[in-house]
Amino acid sequence: MVKAMETNSFRAGLVIPLWGVMVWVVLMNTSMFNIVLPSVIADLQVTPVIGSWIITGYSVVLAVATITYSRLADFIPIRRLLVFGMSLFGLASIIGYFAHHFSILLLARLLQAAGAGASQALGMVVAARYIPLVRRGRAMSWIAIGASMAFCLGPVVGGVLAQYAGWNYLFVVSSIVLLLLPFFYKHLPPEQPQKIRFDVWGALLMATGTSGLLLFLTTLAETDYSYGFLLLSSLAYFLFWRHIQVVNTPFLQPALFRNRDYLKIVFMAFTNFATHFSTLFCLPILLAALFGKEPGAIGLIIFPGALIAAVASILVGRFIDRFGTVPILVAAHGLLFVSMHCFAWVSGIDPLYSMLAYVPLGLGFFSMTSGLSNELTRMLPSAQVGAGLGMMQMTQFFGGAFGVTMSGFLISLQQSLPPKQIYQNIFLCFSGLVLCSGTLLGMYLRSKRKSSVDTSGTDMRVSGTGMADE
Repeated sequence: MVKAMETNSFRAGLVIPLWGVMVWVVLMNTSMFNIVLPSVIADLQVTPVIGSWIITGYSVVLAVATITYSRLADFIPIRRLLVFGMSLFGLASIIGYFAHHFSILLLARLLQAAGAGASQALGMVVAARYIPLVRRGRAMSWIAIGASMAFCLGPVVGGVLAQYAGWNYLFVVSSIVLLLLPFFYKHLPPEQPQKIRFDVWGALLMATGTSGLLLFLTTLAETDYSYGFLLLSSLAYFLFWRHIQVVNTPFLQPALFRNRDYLKIVFMAFTNFATHFSTLFCLPILLAALFGKEPGAIGLIIFPGALIAAVASILVGRFIDRFGTVPILVAAHGLLFVSMHCFAWVSGIDPLYSMLAYVPLGLGFFSMTSGLSNELTRMLPSAQVGAGLGMMQMTQFFGGAFGVTMSGFLISLQQSLPPKQIYQNIFLCFSGLVLCSGTLLGMYLRSKRKSSVDTSGTDMRVSGTGMADE
């Protein structure tokens, strides 16, 4: 574990809000490209399935990078990790600005993701390590607000820039993070690095398995060798499971995979991100195909629902503190389910209905994200909370990548159908996924109640035995 050195330079009142700004810029990079994807596909003349890798590849690398930075923070000073990650993100943004071929654009996006994982992951570590418990919730809320505003303003900024300047200028916005690096380098506390015992092989096997699975989904409709990727993924995951059983400091703790309640929460997180990112991928293409909407107009259609969700996300934490996570999780599943059916049945009639349908989607997405994170910290032992949050965060990004990839695959599979029916079928498929997640929520709550009853019964028996002895 790294050791903090004596310093008076850490100014939490300035560092944490600016960290929220950094998270906002970095995560806005994702939502901006969802909006401009139709323009990128048209300009670079690639298929929707291949074009989806601009988002899918980014999500895969970001998922692995996020948990990797979290684990490296135990051995390497946070300041050093952040400067490396954000410098890589900024350099990749410069490359992306000059990209006019798909291969160069994809390379820039993958390098961006490799650096972007430092922002949100290390922000949580900084808050937990250096902010007193009485002020830690407020500090973490800055990071949450930054993430909320990214999804809120990303579609608008991306749409306007793509329509009036060109999608390459999205990379100019992303490069703003370079201006923040001198401030963070000066005010983050210096730390003493420790000998690294990072599970490199575990990280590589996890990355290989995840990438192989998504490559299988991406190439399933277009190549004959896609099942080779599935075989590679299965082998990598098998070796990963065997590997983490025998190493002293595994990339992910085996106990997490044996905790059924934890796995249920992880699947809910996966469903939440898959549903949200699938909609962000499909909706711009739907609006462009059916109504001829430009990127700027598409961003404005998504903006009201995203804004309402961002404002509401500020209040969700207070609601959880007062009433617990159960009402939030139940309501979030209901909102996602309703939203998917609204998109399926009315989004092809008029763009106004798409605007209205996005409101419950945004509310459900942010409510689910906050509720699951809070529930996980209450459910896991303190020694497993860090790894558990990291794995869930990685699964969320993987869910987003899966949602985009599966949507691109379903579009290619249904090319003979009218556009309206294509997207209706996709939204109905994801409503089924939400229904499965809701079923797991019911099973989780039933298990939780049973554990509570068993614990209460044990306490009563112990108390009764004590009274008898007295």
